[in-house]
Amino acid sequence: METLVFLFSFSALGVLYAMNTTPEFQEPYVILEIGVAVLVVVFLFYFLITRGNPPKDILFFVFAEFSFTCVIDLTSALEYDGIISGFMEFYQKTGEPYLGTAYAIMMCYWDGIAHFIMYLVMISKITDRKAYRTLGLFWAGSLCANMSVFIAGIVAGKYGSEIRPAFWLNFLFLLMPVWGAISLFTRPKDRPLIGGYNAQQAQSMKLIWRPLDLILVVLLLASMAFTILRGLVALDSPLEACSIYLRQYEPYLKDPVGYPRVMMLHLFFYGLPLLGAFVYGLLKPGCTWMSDWTMFFAGAVIQCQWAHIGGSLHSRTTAPFRIPNDAFWSVLAANLLYAATPIMVALRVHNDPYFFLKIAPFPGQTGLPNSEEKDTKYKEK
Repeated sequence: METLVFLFSFSALGVLYAMNTTPEFQEPYVILEIGVAVLVVVFLFYFLITRGNPPKDILFFVFAEFSFTCVIDLTSALEYDGIISGFMEFYQKTGEPYLGTAYAIMMCYWDGIAHFIMYLVMISKITDRKAYRTLGLFWAGSLCANMSVFIAGIVAGKYGSEIRPAFWLNFLFLLMPVWGAISLFTRPKDRPLIGGYNAQQAQSMKLIWRPLDLILVVLLLASMAFTILRGLVALDSPLEACSIYLRQYEPYLKDPVGYPRVMMLHLFFYGLPLLGAFVYGLLKPGCTWMSDWTMFFAGAVIQCQWAHIGGSLHSRTTAPFRIPNDAFWSVLAANLLYAATPIMVALRVHNDPYFFLKIAPFPGQTGLPNSEEKDTKYKEK
């Protein structure tokens, strides 16, 4: 099935070419109508071909539908970068002109490559009746961050006065991953939540004897400090440290397109509490929620940082907002480490989960503290 989805997704190129060569299809409201019609036709196609053996997971249709749009996003990015031509000129003018910003181009590359691969893998797993919950949470975090920053950046940035009818299609691509995330979070986990002897041994070790966790705690605390600094810059804080950082390190945070500022505010208000929660989860044994939320947040941060780093280096970002040459490597290293930290935490939790499991009582244990157990036995006698 994933092969069929892969091949059918590239039929999007035919739709784009037909619209690009037909002036009647290039009016703003006509673009919206065609967009809705295409989404309906794609859904009906997959619904009809699976009627004989319908998928057990309704998210199959979401992944198949979005695979089609991934090709459109990849085509948009390639055309804006001058690698191909003849498909998206009309959309650049009367559809969504903000797709030509550096941040949006990098976002489209991520959607057209990373999300496309995720969709094909998850479709394959659904078809084979295999679990994909962990990858699904990573995808949900990535696409939720992608679309929430994208939509808010359009409204808050310099393109807020150039919103066309096609803009409203973006809300579908925000609501679907939110619904998908809720669905995945409420499903049973792929692994058991209760551990035995190995979990008890892992949870008896103090942080000082867990060097990897100690390093991750330090990295998380550094990420929190970095998040606070850039969040305050986005909030126009008058602190001298914020002014210095904005002027000498990341002037891209004030790019008038709005995406960098919105992204920093997202991380400040939503990411910062999660970073603090992960520090707690590495200190306190038995936090079973760590496996889900670390994977969701890792997807969100890697997507944001991909678009942010790529956007700040892209040729479409004007020179005053690019990273200064004398701070280039330090800023790049800080951003790469910031992106890598949630991924390292998620991998640590996924690969060695014993510290984050509940401990099952061993035979002969009542689950009561020793003193209470003795009192209970005494009363029974």
